[in-house]
Amino acid sequence: MARKATPPKDFNVVVVGQSGRLQYEAALFVASLRHTNPDFSGRLFVAEPQPGPLWDKDPRMSNPDVRAFLQEQDAEILPIENRHFGQSYPEGNKIELLSALPKGEPFVFFDTDTLITGDLSSVPFDFARPSASLRVEGTWPQIELYGPGYTQIWKSLYDKFGLSFEPTLDRSQPDEYWRRYLYFNAGFFYYRCPHEFGQRFLDYAIAIQTDPPVELVCQTMKPWLDQVALPLVIHSFGGARDTLPPGYLDGSVSCHYRFLPLLYARESDHAVDVLEQVAAPNRIKKVLKQYDPFKRMIYQNRGHKARALFDRSFLPRKEQAIRNTLRKNGYWMR
Repeated sequence: MARKATPPKDFNVVVVGQSGRLQYEAALFVASLRHTNPDFSGRLFVAEPQPGPLWDKDPRMSNPDVRAFLQEQDAEILPIENRHFGQSYPEGNKIELLSALPKGEPFVFFDTDTLITGDLSSVPFDFARPSASLRVEGTWPQIELYGPGYTQIWKSLYDKFGLSFEPTLDRSQPDEYWRRYLYFNAGFFYYRCPHEFGQRFLDYAIAIQTDPPVELVCQTMKPWLDQVALPLVIHSFGGARDTLPPGYLDGSVSCHYRFLPLLYARESDHAVDVLEQVAAPNRIKKVLKQYDPFKRMIYQNRGHKARALFDRSFLPRKEQAIRNTLRKNGYWMR
């Protein structure tokens, strides 16, 4: 059972903003947080990777309207320097940004393709015991015929870092079924200090990337490296599946929609209502309409036409089936 925790009065929130789709998602995220949490007292950061040798092109947010909107909303644009990842693994931004956040201050990281739909202060974070999103499919590892199974693969990683493996198992799930093993979506995570969490996240990710256990020889690490390292990091700091009660994040307070067509296809009426309330004012509309999928799905009503294709009481079990239906009917955009 998760123990109850009283969140600190202030904690910081951070997302990534960079050129292309993410800058518009960052604007929507910030607008949604300010709309649903007008009294949020923490600092709100948009971490922006800077040009450097690990990027082929300038990764900074290229649209001045986006940048101006973020600043108007009191979002602090936080420059981050990529020393280890970059163009070859942009998911690494969420690891490297942690060292740029204020040391010793509790933080919550959200993927940029997230909508804040409720009161963040109601979430009973225990910042001493981290956790992350359990809204995840069994994307890694992919078990090969005659190769090592889930237990061998995951145990090899815990052994590599001197961590206890057995306490991480969910024994209500069958042996060699992916849900038995600690696995998170990196769509959100939190801890009491970004520097402590970030250094360990970085150390584990680099060690897995450069010197993986032999049991991982058949496994693809891109784009899953962050999600392979994350459960190890969380477990090492005393976190677990149940350190955050269900129903808040990925529930009433946040919606990790991934792509806007998926939001309209499968998310709650409340999430759609918040999206459209947030996107309605002319100031944010001017920004979001510059990104074609937002323009078409929100402002040209294609989102509701896509939504009508699905019964949210009987959605396909796999996300790929939802994507296929959207694509077949001309509503898939990213």
